Amino acid sequence: MKFVHTGDLHIGKTVNGFSMMEDQRYILKQIYEISCKEKADALILAGDIYDRVIPPAEAVVLLDHFLTDMAAAGIPVLLISGNHDSPERLGFAGKLLEDQGIHIAGIYENQLKEVKVTDRYGEATFVLMPFARPATVEAKSSGEAVAHMLSKRVKRTEREILVTHYFVTDMGRAPELSDGETTVHVGGLDNVEASLLDGFDYVALGHIHKPQKIGHGEIYYAGAPLAYSFSEAGQEKSVNLVELGKKGGVEVRRIPLKPLHDLRRIRGRLEELMRPEIVAAGDANDYIRAELTDEEELVDPIGTLRSVYPNIMQIVLLKNEEKENISYTSRLEEKRKSIPELFQDFYEMIRGEKPDEEKMEAVRAAAEKAEEENL
Repeated sequence: MKFVHTGDLHIGKTVNGFSMMEDQRYILKQIYEISCKEKADALILAGDIYDRVIPPAEAVVLLDHFLTDMAAAGIPVLLISGNHDSPERLGFAGKLLEDQGIHIAGIYENQLKEVKVTDRYGEATFVLMPFARPATVEAKSSGEAVAHMLSKRVKRTEREILVTHYFVTDMGRAPELSDGETTVHVGGLDNVEASLLDGFDYVALGHIHKPQKIGHGEIYYAGAPLAYSFSEAGQEKSVNLVELGKKGGVEVRRIPLKPLHDLRRIRGRLEELMRPEIVAAGDANDYIRAELTDEEELVDPIGTLRSVYPNIMQIVLLKNEEKENISYTSRLEEKRKSIPELFQDFYEMIRGEKPDEEKMEAVRAAAEKAEEENL
């Protein structure tokens, strides 16, 4: 049995004022073509199908066309909601679509949706676990929520594949993140330990944009099919092609994707970056972040660069960066800290002592509530 695993499509996303719709249309066509070429028995979309709860109309149309093409090709699609999706909107008409091979788990309804696929080794069960906030399943953390949802089911076939969308860690070790992940992880409350997912032959994860394996089992983030921040510049995007044999036989291969436009950084003096040989060294239509080393004042540098790099997204004057009290690298490190950690650092700086546990617990509770309201 073969299946393609991807997720974090974020259809309808805008990056630095640029709509990604055409880029997403281009990459979805590749995913369709890979699924057909490999004669996949299923395509897994592991959450964050849309970029926001109420997606723009053109995003809905694009997904509609993609799913229609997959159904026409006879390739089942197994799709779950992520933290960016509206479970209700994503799951609309889900029961009707099952007849067309489109299996959607939007809302968690007290039991996990299961889809069975048969090959020469017998039946394999795909278990679809959509993203659910802890409060919706009367849990205090994501780990508790996952444990609760899994406890409600009974293993029915020898081979089982889990599809879900959580922040999975390995004994507290977090996956590698990028600026594209906007979730604030509060004091470990979002963590789902990989050990909770033991027993599945393959775990298809969404949520983290860099493809990577987690823990010792067959637990994989396929990653986003497109780069959505410059921290992902130069990162090869891909889908996972999974071949499931008899019990215990799993092979995972990454198939690269080619974007319509790369995200790329360039650095140097404005005059240097405008030289024809420098422009010709890459695709001038890439999405560009220009880091300028000029010391003198510049007049409309972004307008000047746009005359040769039409899709320039960002411009950074490095001389201004150096004048700031906190370096660029330090600021990125601060962004990785949780809200309670930032509060503790600030409290120690002001009071000269660590906050007591009562204060820290209040901050953790407030941070968790803020996260639930913002996601």
